[in-house]
Amino acid sequence: MPERTVVVSDIHLGAVAEENARAFLAFLDEADRWGDELLINGDLFDFWFEYGQVIPRGQLDVLVRLRRLVEGGMRILFMGGNHDAWGGSFLRDEVGIEVLAEPARRRIGGRRAYIAHGDGLGPADWGYRILRRAARSSVGRGLFRWVHPDLGLPLARLASGTRRAQAGGARNESPRASLLARHAVEVLAAHEDVDLVVFGHSHRPEVAELAPGRFYLNSGDWLHHNSFAVVTPDEIRLESYRGPGEG
Repeated sequence: MPERTVVVSDIHLGAVAEENARAFLAFLDEADRWGDELLINGDLFDFWFEYGQVIPRGQLDVLVRLRRLVEGGMRILFMGGNHDAWGGSFLRDEVGIEVLAEPARRRIGGRRAYIAHGDGLGPADWGYRILRRAARSSVGRGLFRWVHPDLGLPLARLASGTRRAQAGGARNESPRASLLARHAVEVLAAHEDVDLVVFGHSHRPEVAELAPGRFYLNSGDWLHHNSFAVVTPDEIRLESYRGPGEG
């Protein structure tokens, strides 16, 4: 069982600034410096949908790097986010990633973890919850597959607010981050066998000991922070990637 898990989320490849995307690819090239397992906790892609015979173009660089890590012996776990919840057989069979169903309960870094991306959790807008459930259902997926990729993919990217979020800076992180932190308290109260709650989505890096030996972790994002977390039995720490060979 891996004893060092690296956690990342909210990279938003396909919409994030080119310099941030290059930094993330460089990070993947040396991810095994920090861990034996990689958890991608949602929104690796700004949009991802697997048709029967088609996948979105433009992500070959990251897919090759992930496959290389798998071939080198690193386990990769992938939790879909609100931008890329439609991963499936291509990521599993061609890249070698384990796709998790939300929420997931499993050990990471030697700790008993509850893992979810974070959208639609806690006191979220009920309208979004209904839309989220419909979009992730087998019926919703099936209907979207009838839309030709040359139309469906540009429409999805047009609806994304990632470029606006990056241009606007980190000022919008706090409300969402506070909601998720409060929900982490509720999760720990409801599950005595959980030591660690892991969310993404807020884009704000955070680690907090909410009770003795029980933690909340958010690994942040790659729009503003280029952040990741390292989880081991002895510590949970946040890092900011500064470049190849640094840190």
